Amino acid sequence: MATVGSRIKLLRVQKGWSQQAVADRLQMSVPALSKIECGITDVNLSRLEQIANFFNVEVTELFQSGEPNNHKNQIEQERIDEILRSREEEVRKLQEKVIYLFEQLRRSNKEGGVRSLW
Repeated sequence: MATVGSRIKLLRVQKGWSQQAVADRLQMSVPALSKIECGITDVNLSRLEQIANFFNVEVTELFQSGEPNNHKNQIEQERIDEILRSREEEVRKLQEKVIYLFEQLRRSNKEGGVRSLW
């Protein structure tokens, strides 16, 4: 139950909710929620379903370790990855341009004069 409890706590913290707020919405005491999050109290199936519904996740996700499988987070991560790939391509092109300009400058210096690179 420690995994379930830590998952519930992680979901709560990610939402920025206090134990009091979550306990109130789940109609339970703060100490009861705290014991669940710490893995002290075993949770019955109906309570797990209530908690999963509250956090808008599947009950099975409460048993998984690591970050919750949140579709919104996945979409956001894919968007960030695409932006990163785009920026990396921009950097690669700028690096090629710097190398080209450096070579032009080097050739120009060898020829004895500096000509405009722009």
